Order: sequence, then C-alpha cells, then structure tokens
Amino acid sequence: MPSKPLHIAMVGTRGVPARYGGFETAVEEIGSRLAARGHRVRTYCRRDPAAEADGAPQLTRHLGMELVTLPAMRRRSLETLSHTALSVAHLATHRTDVAFVFNAANAPLLPVLRAVRIPVATHVDGLEWRRAKWGPTGRRYYRAAETVAVRLSDALIADAQGIADYYRDEYNAESRLITYGAPDLSDVGQDRLAELDLTADGYHLVVARFEPENHVDVIVEGYVASDAVRPLVVVGSAPYAHEYTERISALAAGDSRVRLLGGVWDQALLDQLYAGALTYLHGHSVGGTNPSLLRAIGGGTATAAYDVGFNREVLGEAGWYFRTPADVGARVIEAEGDLAAAAARGKTLAEQATAYDWDVVTDGYERLALDLATRGTPGPKPFARRKHSPQWAWSEGGAAR
Repeated sequence: MPSKPLHIAMVGTRGVPARYGGFETAVEEIGSRLAARGHRVRTYCRRDPAAEADGAPQLTRHLGMELVTLPAMRRRSLETLSHTALSVAHLATHRTDVAFVFNAANAPLLPVLRAVRIPVATHVDGLEWRRAKWGPTGRRYYRAAETVAVRLSDALIADAQGIADYYRDEYNAESRLITYGAPDLSDVGQDRLAELDLTADGYHLVVARFEPENHVDVIVEGYVASDAVRPLVVVGSAPYAHEYTERISALAAGDSRVRLLGGVWDQALLDQLYAGALTYLHGHSVGGTNPSLLRAIGGGTATAAYDVGFNREVLGEAGWYFRTPADVGARVIEAEGDLAAAAARGKTLAEQATAYDWDVVTDGYERLALDLATRGTPGPKPFARRKHSPQWAWSEGGAAR
C-alpha cells in the first residue's frame, strides 16, 4: 500500500451522499474508506435544485471526503457530460495525484486530464449503448466514447467479468476487475415495514430506475397476470422516462396487489425492504455487477433476475431467472408455494454475498491508485479499434450474452 497518502479525485457521478445508483454507492463506500485510510479524497457532486429549493445546506464534506458541487444541464443527453466537463475543468486547475473517472460516456473529456498529466483510470460501467432509451445517435456516441476510454485511459476498471470480457474481446484491452461490495443486512430489523403496512416475507420487491433495460414493465406485467397473493412492492422512478413510467402505471392500474412507492431515499427503510421481501425481482440487463442485486442477496432474499451473464455471475445456481412476463409469474408462484425452498435459496445467496466485500474492493482501488501514481499501469492504447465481435452485437431486447 502507499507509503504516503495520495490525493484522489472521483469524477463523473451525481456524487454523495449516495441517493441514486450504483456509481454513487461505489463512490460513497470506496471514497469514505480511502479517506479513513488517510488519503485525501475529492468527490465531484452534481447540484440538486430540489434540495436547494427546500433550503438544504450544500455539503462540503461527507464521510471524510471533500465535496466539490457543480451544476449540470437538466437534459438527459447532456446532464452527465455537462457536469463532468465542469468537474474536469476544476480538476485541471486543482490537481490531484490520480483521478478515477466513472462512466465511459465521460471519456471525451479525458484529453484535458492527459494535457495536465493527471493519471486516470476509467470505470467503464456496463454496455451503455445497449440501453433502449438511446436512439441510433446515442448508441453511436457511446460506442465512440468506449473507444476513447480505451485509447486515453491509463487503466480501465470493470466491475464484472462480463464487462472485462467485452473490452478484451472488442478492443484487446485488459481491465482491472474490481467488483462492488454487498452489505450485510442480516440484522437490519423489521420494525419499519409496518410503516408501509408490510410484514416480513409478505411481499415481493422490485428496486430499479424506470428504464426499459431494467424490465420493470415485464415484472409488473408478469406479476399482474399471476395468481400471486403477496403484494408486489415497486420502488423506483426516472426523471426523464415519462412514457415508460406511464406504461408501468397502466400495467398496475386496477390491481390493488401492486404498490408503486416511487423513490425511497430513507436507507434504513430501504434496507428493511430488501431484507424483508419474500423475493427480490431484478430486471437489470445491461450493467455489470449491480449494487441493488448485491444488497438483496446481502439481505438473504431469494432472488429472480433477468437472464443475462452479469446476473448469473452473481447469483449462480442459487438464483431464479426470467425473460418473459410468464417467467416472472412462475417465479413468484413458486416462491409463494414453497416458502422453505425460497428461504433456502436466500440463505445460500447470503453466503455468496460475503465474497463481495467493500473493504476488499477498496483494497483494489487503493492498489490501482498507487499504480497510477507510480505509472505502473498499462497506459493508453492510442491505436485501439473496436472489432465488432458478433457476440456483442446490439439487440432490441437489450440483453448481454
């Protein structure tokens, strides 16, 4: 480990406190641990107009991390890149020893960091160009951004073996495989469930942003068509996916068993929801290792996931899988029909979750930070080109191999 503390920047996410997705969770968990180990960690955060309107103070520190909060353009296609552009401009004039950039979509800004000689590793995330919300122009952009990430990053970070395989197959580029961590939710309790008129093992759960590749509509449609008795609790929303949100609402309309809660930002309550569910239904299909999936198995909850390699990598034989609404219906009926078998699956998954440890994840980031600072990484591949491997071709369903 480093003989002296490093100054580390974390760029490209909404920032912390973590209230949105996997990247934000990773930044909070990893950044706070790096800070506790004596490193100086600067995290770039996106300004939240809603919180400002409510009079919430703008934080300058969180769990030992320094926070730099900057605005962003409130358009889906520009929000991430506009905020990262301001973050990189700030970073260029307020140097750190190394930078971790999250999301390959931010790769077009890497030339700025290269110009000021800040070593950088890019966490490439999932296969963003597979997301159904992007049209042909968006998919071309994300494909091009991937190539830029390979060409200009000193190192690539993959959070799943499937993502590492993709970059090796498509670009002949190796990645540091550093997964996410799974929290231990075995002792979070059940007392908060009563606030939602729920009981332990008395409901099925979905937690996801409302985007087509997360298949919330498939889950709701399959559940509604089933004879399940326990309610389906759906946690999530999306700021831009109005049509998709309306589709989910229409599928649930008239069925009192479906409870659309919207966003739940109370982490203690959310943890009890994960740990208290009879089943967790996970529809994500284009990301790598997903923190929501890890949180569910950390709670020992039987889990049915959309059938793609990323999810099988985490769940293995202990998971259930689905592709169609009929599959979803079959899984929830199976769980309700044999509670002991569902509990046994959940217990096995909880044991598997111990392999996903945030301290070990932080070890990987700390080691990579040292390698970046000492120029011990492979460095950019300036002539890298995508190979268009058939197994990674885009499909309308958004599924990865």
